[in-house]
This record gives sequence, structure tokens and C-alpha cells, in this order.
Amino acid sequence: MSVLAVDGLDAGYGHFQALFGIDLHVDEGETVSIIGANGAGKSTLLKTIAGLVQPTSGDIRYRGESLVRRSANDRVALGISLVPEGRRMFPSLTVEENLLVGAHLKRQGPWNRRSVLDALPLLRNLLNRPAGRLSGGEQQTLAIGRSLMSNPDLILLDELSLGLAPVVVRQVYEAIPAIKAAGTTVLLVEQDVNQAMSVAARVYCLLEGRTSITGRPEELTKQQITDAYFGLHANRGGRA
Repeated sequence: MSVLAVDGLDAGYGHFQALFGIDLHVDEGETVSIIGANGAGKSTLLKTIAGLVQPTSGDIRYRGESLVRRSANDRVALGISLVPEGRRMFPSLTVEENLLVGAHLKRQGPWNRRSVLDALPLLRNLLNRPAGRLSGGEQQTLAIGRSLMSNPDLILLDELSLGLAPVVVRQVYEAIPAIKAAGTTVLLVEQDVNQAMSVAARVYCLLEGRTSITGRPEELTKQQITDAYFGLHANRGGRA
């Protein structure tokens, strides 16, 4: 069953069009990765799904219901949560207080303080530290934890590895199996192709706002991904 279905989506900012006819679906319990270079439209796609950018045409359906006329707040209440690029912590609040902010809707589900700390053990010894004093990796982990506290059915992860050292990226990605095991569906945006492919059931590559290739990681060769990522012989051998 598709949790999320995006059909013919166009979106942008004012007169600038960033997305052109995007089709995408995410099934219950899947982890799906969206890859692409800077400016490919990846973050715009997540923001449009989350309700922060209004589409100019096309449809976004969540469990069969169109979201186009739904506010961003409505989408959170329905079970969609975005971990934005840049993390956007409340720097003066402690780690624990930031987590509690994420739970303000009191939506029912598997995620609470204990289960979040089990999935993200890095946060256990940081609960009393102000978020503004955390490292980049700690802030990214907290951003994921705060999002999980809203008990999403679908979590949108935007640029998980941006600005992080490789060892920290691995630590952040170690949380994804636990998130999936709790029944949360994951749609993530990533520039690091290897990381994105390692956790995904399916992958979409965007190039200049259009889908250049899609398929299961085991079905796509490194050359096909490279071609799609950089626009070399786009769509050669790609599978829908």
C-alpha cells in the first residue's frame, strides 16, 4: 500500500520553477532515497510534500487523500514530519526540551522519550545540554529525535549528511533501521549516493527538477547512477 503518491508535480518559487512533472510513490514501511546534485530540486520536493511550498500543478496524496489544500500543520497532525536541512533547533532549549517540543501534538504511536533515546543513544548523555552547544552530528541526531517525538507515519529526512564528517554520517544512518523497525516509513534526500543507496529499497535521482532515473539499488549500475546524477546519457537503462 502506498503511504505517499506524488503525481505530475510542478513546484517552484515565484517565477522560478524547480520541479517538473515529478512522479513518486513510497509504500508502507519502505525507505526511499532521493539523490541528486545541488540544485536538483530534492529539498524543494520534500518541502512541497510537507506543505512549505505550494505546487503549481499535480497532486500529492497521503494514504489516498489529496494534501494539496492541507496546511503544513495539518500534514504533521496526519502523520508527516520533516527533518529540515539545517536542523533548526531551539538553541537556548536543552536537548530534552527540544524533544518535548516535538511531542506537542500528543499524537499516538510507538515513539516517546524512552524509545527515541533507545534509537538515538547519542542523546542520552546530552539531555541537559543546550542545543546551541551541540556539534553538527549531535544537532542532526536531535533533529531526528524531535521529529520522531511527533509519532510520524512518514518521516522526511532532508540532507542527513550535509556538513558532517564521514564517521558522524555513519552514526546518524545507524538510526534508520530502528526507525523502520518501529513501522515508520522513511523518505530521505541525500547527496551522498553510497549512503542513500545503502538504506533504500528504491531510489529516485533528480536532475534539474526532473526524474533522471529510478529503480532498486541492486538493479542500477554505478554507471547508470553516475550518468543520471550528472546528466550524462540521462535515463540510459533506468527502470521505473
